[in-house]
Amino acid sequence: MAGASSRVHYLSDFCCPLGGRAAGKPFVLRHEAEVFLSTGREFVYVYDQEGGLLTAVYQFPDQVWHLQLLATRRALYVLCARTGIYCLSLDSLDRSGSQACEDRDDEARPYPVVHVDPEACVLPDAALCAFTVLDDMLVTLAQGPTQWKMQLFERPGAGEEPWLGGQALVTSGLAPGDPKVLVKILHHLEEPVIFIGALRAEPHEEEAAREPLSGEHVHSDCLVALGHQGRALAIKASWSESGNLVPELREYCLPGPVLCAAACGGDGLMYHSTPSDLCVVDVTRKDSPWNPEKPDGAIGGLPSVLCPASLNICSALALCVAARAPTGSTELLALSSKGRLITCSLDLNSEAHVPAKMTMANAGQKIKELLLDIGDVSERVSFLKKAVDQRNKAITSLNEAMNVSCALLSSQEGDRPISCTITTSWSHLELRDMLMATCTLANSSSFSLDQGWTLCIQVLTSSSALDLDGAGSAFTYTIPVDRLGPGSRREVTLPLGPTESGVLDLPVTMSCWLFYSLREVVGGALAPSDPLEVPYLEKLPLNLPKQEGVCLPLCKRTVDMLQCLRFPGVASHPAQAPRVPPGPACEPVETFLKTCQAPGSEPTGAASLRAKYLPPSTASLRVSAGLLRAALQDGRSGFHLCSATLQWLLAENAAVDAVRAQALSSIQGIAPDGTDVNLIVHEVAVTDLSPAGPIQAVEIQVESSSLANMCRVHHAIVRRIQTMVTEQAAQGSSPPDLRMQYLQQIHANHQELLREVQALRDQLCTEDEVSSCSTAQKLLQIYKQLRNPSLVLL
Repeated sequence: MAGASSRVHYLSDFCCPLGGRAAGKPFVLRHEAEVFLSTGREFVYVYDQEGGLLTAVYQFPDQVWHLQLLATRRALYVLCARTGIYCLSLDSLDRSGSQACEDRDDEARPYPVVHVDPEACVLPDAALCAFTVLDDMLVTLAQGPTQWKMQLFERPGAGEEPWLGGQALVTSGLAPGDPKVLVKILHHLEEPVIFIGALRAEPHEEEAAREPLSGEHVHSDCLVALGHQGRALAIKASWSESGNLVPELREYCLPGPVLCAAACGGDGLMYHSTPSDLCVVDVTRKDSPWNPEKPDGAIGGLPSVLCPASLNICSALALCVAARAPTGSTELLALSSKGRLITCSLDLNSEAHVPAKMTMANAGQKIKELLLDIGDVSERVSFLKKAVDQRNKAITSLNEAMNVSCALLSSQEGDRPISCTITTSWSHLELRDMLMATCTLANSSSFSLDQGWTLCIQVLTSSSALDLDGAGSAFTYTIPVDRLGPGSRREVTLPLGPTESGVLDLPVTMSCWLFYSLREVVGGALAPSDPLEVPYLEKLPLNLPKQEGVCLPLCKRTVDMLQCLRFPGVASHPAQAPRVPPGPACEPVETFLKTCQAPGSEPTGAASLRAKYLPPSTASLRVSAGLLRAALQDGRSGFHLCSATLQWLLAENAAVDAVRAQALSSIQGIAPDGTDVNLIVHEVAVTDLSPAGPIQAVEIQVESSSLANMCRVHHAIVRRIQTMVTEQAAQGSSPPDLRMQYLQQIHANHQELLREVQALRDQLCTEDEVSSCSTAQKLLQIYKQLRNPSLVLL
């Protein structure tokens, strides 16, 4: 058995359910060139092995539980679940006049599907569980409510009625010592029985001298039972010391769990399949002498140990042993768990014959060939091991990615296991001040971010306030995340501006998310690392994912003018002299001329002239004092509403600590382009709005020599107040009674101003340069009225 070799050929594929087929359900039988196959469903397939075609399919009323082929009478017996036993004649079956079968699980097939006629049921009995045909007898086993019933029938043929030859062979209600009990327990295998078969364990002298002919009937003398976990029992008639025949029982332990088994009676060989291998064992005693003095030449005794030989075939769910070929090889038919019908040609006698004498040259050549084979196998193993390692690593990474995705998506509010925070600060880079944004990625979960993870940061700038038709720009930065373990954090610093021309378009929206690349992780694992792997990978569903990856949003923040203002007069560290506010980048010659100016001379330029001769642009908002107290009051003593409001506006600015320490209610700042911006907060009383009396309010006033910077600060303040009003409204706060007529009049005035604005803007398109200056002045005056409404946010 050590020299056993096998060659496997695939014949056909059958429909396989998700997860594979269950063991013990399929059956494979062969008669001449036809193969009869059942996959555990209600169909029996007929496959022509010589032509390589599926010729027909027979559909039964229910699942097929057992098949048995009687070659001498060319009859196929089929046990149909909850129906009975059918007998089909292989000669009289008419497959040409069949009709198509409506099978929802199988697609339309070119072969005919035959509905089995109910008249073919020779033994209708819904309780039948098993049967076997022996000579002219049909033995059936049925399960009743309280007992098992075994019956004997004269073997019926197609169209014949069964004749009861005998029956109540064993009854569970009878006592074990009752003489009426004809069946006794001979051995308890202690596990479910998968296979029972008869073998010829000891051939006669004339049988041992020759090979059995194809189709020759061989008498068996050994019964083998095989359990699910691999426990086997061999029962054989033996001689006692007194010369009497006694049953000899011997237990063996074979690899398990056993999926199916088959026996070749003439050879004394038994084949059994496990999830990992197909093995063959020999139950004969070929090493013992044949004794002609005993009856029938029997020598008695069974092998002490069964040594299974591997055939390197796995997961076979049904086996059928064909007749032995004249060349000495044996052919097996098998159905795999994936629904493939395969044939396996076995050469059980292929042993390496070593010559009596071997020259040194031949020995050296043989050793060289063996070493080359070992090298090829070793290289192949290394390739396969590398592929397995890559796929295991990919599966581990996918599992981590799934856990991270579930953790982030299930915690949309509150503390998130993986978070990203954005802070801004000014830094001096390349001889000028730059606004820097720092993104901190923190991993407070129990998972790791390894291969495939990338931190993506998108910076979306708004269009210039002076260019109404302009569009913003977007920049996306991708930073690979390399081994960010639990409790670790990583910082990424990005410049936001200003540009070389001194322009900083605000507000800037920053969005951060994690991107997991499926192609980077899975693509390398599924790609073949060895050219020899390609034929195998083509048969497996290893397709690369259509999606590039998975995006998980982390945070989104808007950086506006209030965060970018600098206040040199209230610096936190007076010892450090504040830098000169950044302006547009100057040429070296212009910088030299500025340094050479007299101490009393004044700077020139559009910004300086506008600041000197034009009044500053202003805008104001009024907010109810009650609304601000409800949102900002923290229970501390000495609470000053105006100072608290200014601190709230500058909460994300580096100067907030100095404002809090000095309790300031007004402050002078500098915009990124060097122009001044003033914030003034004071309390006012609003009359004529409520019939109950004046409403105490806080007025927030913005002044700047730059109209664009004033608009940016005004927009930032409005955005914060909108968020505060929304939060307070969610808490159920209600406004006081108001005079609706007064509000309607204010609304009408604003509508009139908006109409004037539209008319003036249309007029600008048709006027010359001189007239357009006057129109522009009117527009500025109207915009000033719109920016200073008489309304109060309640």
